[in-house]
Formats: sequence, C-alpha cells, structure tokens
Amino acid sequence: MIALYTATTPNGRKVSIALEEMGLPYQAHGLNLKAMEQKSPAFVAISPNGRIPAIVDDGFTVFESGAILIYLAEKTGLLLPTDARGRSKVIQWLMWQMGGLGPMQGQANVFFRYFPEKLQPAIDRYQNEVRRLFGVMDERLSGAEYLADDYSIADIACYPWIAQADWSGVPLDHYPHLARWFAMVGARPAVIAGMQVPAPPREAAAVVDTAQQLIMT
Repeated sequence: MIALYTATTPNGRKVSIALEEMGLPYQAHGLNLKAMEQKSPAFVAISPNGRIPAIVDDGFTVFESGAILIYLAEKTGLLLPTDARGRSKVIQWLMWQMGGLGPMQGQANVFFRYFPEKLQPAIDRYQNEVRRLFGVMDERLSGAEYLADDYSIADIACYPWIAQADWSGVPLDHYPHLARWFAMVGARPAVIAGMQVPAPPREAAAVVDTAQQLIMT
C-alpha cells in the first residue's frame, strides 16, 4: 500500500485525487505544517526539500507533486498518454502548473490573505499574474474539453489551485470556459474524495516514526 504524506493544500490534494482516480490503495498521513513536521529529519529523508506531498511505494520514495503524478501515471498506465505527442501535451500543461499557476497563486494567497501588512503593489502584482494565467487556461479550454484534450494528470494538477480562486481574490466570473471545466472536474467522484484528504493530522512523533520505518524496510 502506498503511504501518502500530505496536508490540506492544493499540492497535497493533487496526489490524493490522482490516487483516487487510479484506484490505488493508499494510506494518508496528514502532517501538521504549523508544527513544522515537514522539516523533521525523518520526513526530510523522504522529501529532501522538506515539503509535502511525498509518497513511499514499497520502500521507494517520491517527492514533488508533479513528479509523483508522473510516477503514479506511469505505474498504472492511466491519465498520461504513451504516444510522444499526447504525453508531451500533458507534460506541458503539468509543467505550466508547476512553474506558473501554483507559484503565482501561492504568492497571491500570501500577500492577499496572510502577510501582516497589506502591500498593495505586491497584491496587485500577483493577482494580475493569476488573472493572466486564468486567462491562458480559459483560452485553452474554449477549444478543448480538458487541458490536454483528454482528462489527465494535468487537469488534476490544476484543479486544487483553481478551487482556491476566491481565496486568492480572483474569482472565476470572467472565465466562462475555465468555470465550465472547474464544475465538470469537480463533479468527478474521485476528485470529491481526494479533496477531502487528509483527515486531521496525527501526532508529529507518530507520523515521522512511520515514515522512517517505511523507508528502512
């Protein structure tokens, strides 16, 4: 059974959605990010960057959400085409999310919601970039049902971030094709289930001890 180390963040939910879509048995371990469990030596042995998500699959560790999605897709033969061009389409949109949508929306969240000072130039800078990126998705989805034509790990990677659009201060009102895609993907049973993972975090010691045992066996 795959062990998933995660938290209630968009990057964490990408992997739980993928596991649900692929029907893979897994056990989710919720880390308490405020308690800095993700920086513990035992967890860093799994995820060198000290961030969630990470998985352990029969002693093999994988970190970084995009890398995990590719690994799971290749393991199962699902949600990633095998032909070069079809695969490239999916990987292009996955890299777009990893390099653009996630980082920019994450910064919008920080400055709009969490930063102790309201630095309006910073808020404007990141919200405007999120608007631009939403526009890129909206334009793509005006001529395609999904980002890479068929439903794939690219859609899974983007969905949890789009689910935070209002939290970022950039609602979907002006992006009709993106809103249509968001409603369609969000109605999938596996997406609904994956968005509810993880359960409340376990005690820090229990999580990191389990992680260490998994990579040593």
